[in-house]
Amino acid sequence: MGPEYFCDRVSETETLRRALANRRNITLISPRRMGKTGLIHHLFRSIAPTEAYCFYIDIYNTTSLYDFTKRFAEEVLTRRIASFGQQVWIDIQRIFGTLRPTLTLDAVTGMPQCTVDIQPQHEEATLRQVFEYLEQAALPCYVAFDEFQVIEEYTDCKIEATLRSYIQHLNNVRFIFSGSKKHVLLQLFASVKRPFYQSTQIIEIGVIDETAYYDFAAAHLSHHGQQIDRDTFHELYTMVNGHTWYMQSLLNRLYQSAVPKIEYADCMAVVNDIIQENISVYQTYMSLVTARQREVLRAVAKEGCIRDINSNRFLTLHKLPSGSTVRSAVLALEEKELLFRDRNGYSVYDRFFAIWLRMASSSPISG
Repeated sequence: MGPEYFCDRVSETETLRRALANRRNITLISPRRMGKTGLIHHLFRSIAPTEAYCFYIDIYNTTSLYDFTKRFAEEVLTRRIASFGQQVWIDIQRIFGTLRPTLTLDAVTGMPQCTVDIQPQHEEATLRQVFEYLEQAALPCYVAFDEFQVIEEYTDCKIEATLRSYIQHLNNVRFIFSGSKKHVLLQLFASVKRPFYQSTQIIEIGVIDETAYYDFAAAHLSHHGQQIDRDTFHELYTMVNGHTWYMQSLLNRLYQSAVPKIEYADCMAVVNDIIQENISVYQTYMSLVTARQREVLRAVAKEGCIRDINSNRFLTLHKLPSGSTVRSAVLALEEKELLFRDRNGYSVYDRFFAIWLRMASSSPISG
C-alpha cells in the first residue's frame, strides 16, 4: 500500500525518523489496532535505500530465545538477499556458513526466502553474529521488533540481559521496540532494576486527529464519487473513539457500498452488519469472564471511557460492588485484553464489542 493510502501521522513519522538518525533507540507504545505496525512500515518505506537498511521483525508468536534468534536471522538475511541479489547471497553463505542458510522462493510472491538451521545451545552465538553482520553494514541499520512485550513470557530469563549486552555496543544499528502492552513495556524500559532501563526514547501514539482523518477520508471517498459531511464523520469517529482499525473497517464498508451521499443511517447500517457478523465472537468473550467481570465490562461500555474506575458516581450509577472488587475485575479484564487504559481512562478494547454491549445492555447477555 502506497503512502497516498496512509493517513496523517506526519509528526509521529518525523519524530521516529529524527530519533533513528540521531542514534537513539525507541520504545513505541500504542493499543492494539491503533496503527503502530502501519506507522513502522510507512516510516521504513519513506527511508531511501541509500539512506539505511530497514528490517521489520514480528516476534508475537515467538516463545524463546531460539525462536527470537531464528526469526531475526531469517528476516535480516532474506531482506538482504531480496534487496541486493546474488553477491549478497554469496557473502551470506561465507559469513554464516555455520548456520547452513538455505535459499528458497516463496510459492506465492516468487520472492527469495532464507531459512537457517541454528544448532541447539548456539542461540547466543548466532544472535551475536547477526548483530555483528549489521554492525559491519555499509549503511546504518534500523531494526524494528514488533510486539516486543512477548519476551517477558520467555522461559529464557536471560533474554533481556543478553540482548542488552549486545545492543549497547552497537554504533551502526538502531532499534524500535514496539508493543501494545504499555505496563509490560514500561517495566522493561523504565524500571531501574531491568537491563534496558533508560536505554530508549519512549514514544506513545494515540488516535489520528479527527480533522486530518476527515480530510483524508473525504478525499478518497470523493474520488470514488461519494460524499460524507463533517457532522456524519464526527458521529462515526466518536462511535469508535477514533480507533484506527475500527475507523478503517467502517470507511472501507462505506466505500464498498458506493452510496453517493453517506448519511448517519448508512453508518449505522454498516455498524449493525459488523456486529451481526461477530455476535458469536462477542458471546464467546462473555463466556470467558466471570459474572462480576461482565458487569464491569457492561458499565465501562456504557460510559465509553471512564477515568476513575473507583469513583462513587461510577460504582453507584452502575450498581457495582466495592472499589476493590471492581479493581480486581478490571485487572483481570486488562490481562485478557478486553479492557485497556490510556491517558483518558479505561475503555473496552474492541470498539465494536463495546457497541454490542451497549445495544444489549437492556437485556441479559448470554455467557
